[in-house]
Amino acid sequence: MSTIHVPPGSTDPERPGTSPDARPAAGPDFGPAARLTCRECGATYELGAAYACAECFGPLEVGYDFTDVTRERIESGPPNMWRYSCLLPVAPYAGDERNLNPGLTRLVRADNLAAALGMTGTLWVKDDSGNPTHSFKDRVVAVAQSAARRLGLGTIACASTGNLANAVAAAAARAGQDSVVVIPSNLEDGKVLTTAAYGGILLAVDGNYDDVNRLCSELVGDPLTEDWGFVNVNLRPYYAEGSKTVGYEIAEQLGWRLPQQVVAPIASGSLLTKVDKAFREFVSLGLVEDTAYQVYGAQATGCSPVSTAFREGHDVVRPVRPDTIAKSLAIGNPADGPYALDVVRRTGGAIEDVSDAEVVEGIRLLAETEGIFAETAGGVVIATLRKLLATGALDPAAETVVLNTGDGLKTLDAIAEHVGPTATIAHDVDEVTRVLAEHHARLTLEANATALA
Repeated sequence: MSTIHVPPGSTDPERPGTSPDARPAAGPDFGPAARLTCRECGATYELGAAYACAECFGPLEVGYDFTDVTRERIESGPPNMWRYSCLLPVAPYAGDERNLNPGLTRLVRADNLAAALGMTGTLWVKDDSGNPTHSFKDRVVAVAQSAARRLGLGTIACASTGNLANAVAAAAARAGQDSVVVIPSNLEDGKVLTTAAYGGILLAVDGNYDDVNRLCSELVGDPLTEDWGFVNVNLRPYYAEGSKTVGYEIAEQLGWRLPQQVVAPIASGSLLTKVDKAFREFVSLGLVEDTAYQVYGAQATGCSPVSTAFREGHDVVRPVRPDTIAKSLAIGNPADGPYALDVVRRTGGAIEDVSDAEVVEGIRLLAETEGIFAETAGGVVIATLRKLLATGALDPAAETVVLNTGDGLKTLDAIAEHVGPTATIAHDVDEVTRVLAEHHARLTLEANATALA
């Protein structure tokens, strides 16, 4: 474990002009964050670039001493995720530093989708495709980038299935930092090209995400990476906290209350667990009423180790080799899988998985009903929502929020064979009339078949 201290009386090198009194003399300013705590044995450590417990090798997470957190303080903050700085491991001025300022994405009331699924309760889509690089990963990178600054790490790096690659490369470009992004070589072209466009170092590895993650873990501690902050390795405790802002925003946008049901995709499992953590923090701080909620997890069948463990009643998540079009969720050995199981079981939810064909149907259903074009992870969530309703695991009358974590423009290959022009016609009005008539007749037949079924 490495921790970099700022000597008493020092100024912050990342914030020129900062006075010695603007930060604690003991070290870098992480705001309300007070310690790192092992999630397994409870051992505590000082804040630094560390992610594993020296006692039991369990994962570390950030512990806080919150003070003066009120609705008024949050509401008076900026229109982005930095309104929650008092709840994150960041300095109070983190939002003023050069970053992408993600967050405060829209919460869309999805009445058309609810009707299509036979839901009578209010359905919402938390649409994180509106973030700067069009995925929720901008949130986690923003917090990790702030931690890297505090710890004197000038290069930010990551192992990624695609969306994180975009977010790290863009955030580094915005801040004038160097970036090193490592990805599996078979990612969607859209994610590879957009990452490369930001100008950092992009390394494609022959192998899957777990191979990539293993390589990055081996690089940590090597002299080559002395000033690198791997956002999802040695900075993971801070990085993961950025996902809490999804939960904070849902509660605030609902009028300072919790929904009854939430459906989240599972890749590493961190997003699901941090949304739950956000809800629990809001309750403990008295910001929302302590009402019951259920958390549900969504995976693609081709990479469903957490869903399998849930279905079989296991506490251990057995690694798998991913084989799915939902590449942003293709993590065969999810670090937070056991904790996702804990959250779902504690709240009385469930975890399901869906086929690639169902993923495509989910993408199309959300687009056709609500005008939201989701990437494959969003298709997984919508298809899982439909499956949970069909099995009776999810209450159709309860208020439900589903998470769309990315933009469908990143995963066009997934639907390329399934959508296209209604017809290709000659430059002729009669042709338009003919095609429209055929189209309406086909819709009528489909509607009648659905009614009979």
